[in-house]
Amino acid sequence: LPYNYLITIYLKMAEKDDANDVVLTMTAILTTMAAIVYGLITIQTPQNKSPSSSSSSLPPPPPPSFYPCPKTQPSKHAYELYNSYYTPIWITGFAIIVAFQLYETWNATTYNLVMLSFALPFLLQPLLLPSALHNSPDAQRPFHQRYATKANLWIAVYSFIGNYWYTHYFYSVLKAEYTMPSTRLNNVPIAMFLATHFYFSSYHVFSNVCLRRIKTGFVGGWKRRILYGSVVVVLSYFTAFMETLTISSFPYYSFEDRDMAYTLGSAFYGIYFLVSFPAFLEFDNDIDCDITANGKKTGKEVTLWDTVVQSCGYGMIILCLLDFVRLQVGVPLIVGTM
Repeated sequence: LPYNYLITIYLKMAEKDDANDVVLTMTAILTTMAAIVYGLITIQTPQNKSPSSSSSSLPPPPPPSFYPCPKTQPSKHAYELYNSYYTPIWITGFAIIVAFQLYETWNATTYNLVMLSFALPFLLQPLLLPSALHNSPDAQRPFHQRYATKANLWIAVYSFIGNYWYTHYFYSVLKAEYTMPSTRLNNVPIAMFLATHFYFSSYHVFSNVCLRRIKTGFVGGWKRRILYGSVVVVLSYFTAFMETLTISSFPYYSFEDRDMAYTLGSAFYGIYFLVSFPAFLEFDNDIDCDITANGKKTGKEVTLWDTVVQSCGYGMIILCLLDFVRLQVGVPLIVGTM
């Protein structure tokens, strides 16, 4: 009995030490990233202090902004504001479910319906609320030409590819698994396809806000390019880590080594966003050119098919990057089996 008691104490102390180790590691990683970004910001030249901005005959650059300009990009402006207002609502609902363990009484159908209910305000907005509550020009466009329609399609295609293919890299490389009741497609719970849509919709507007502030706030050049690339890396890692951390109390999504999932797994997951964050920022930037050019259409028109092709293209880049990592690690990829 004394021996067993000492072993129990030792194991608890070891678990505590491991927890402390991962906290210290993640603190060091995130602090270093924040310090690098801060250092790069301090060497930038603000747009309003640029010598060329006062002497040039060209129109002045737009003022520093987190959101798109409501005059020149009203469609994107309305979409991102709508997204920003809805995001805290679904996060609160999700937090209540996890905190009170409401999922313990759910079956597969309940999971699907709850995740669908969180995704519908994004999916139905282009159809039922094209103005996005902020006077979006989408309200005067046919459904298939609306920016919100195309943005939702872009995210939906990307989310489908991520769940259908990328999840198996988590199964194989990080030994992740879903164990809740579920209906599955290619061994991935349908509920995850639905959940990813509202997760990724919010992630990509958040990244747009950060990256746009860099593009509009500082003078272009090699210093801004380095800052922009660094922020993409930091946002990608931070987003992946925060999702892993906040979902850690959900017992039916587990990893063989959760500490590794926090540190290396966040870098692995962050590969998604290294590609998609800058891509979504530039998506359909000419949507409002017909408004800003006195009714004459300028710029490239992005169709629904263009949207699908773009999202699939970025998805293929991510798939290749994930597989390069898997090959380097030397882990076999198993797809579609329990």
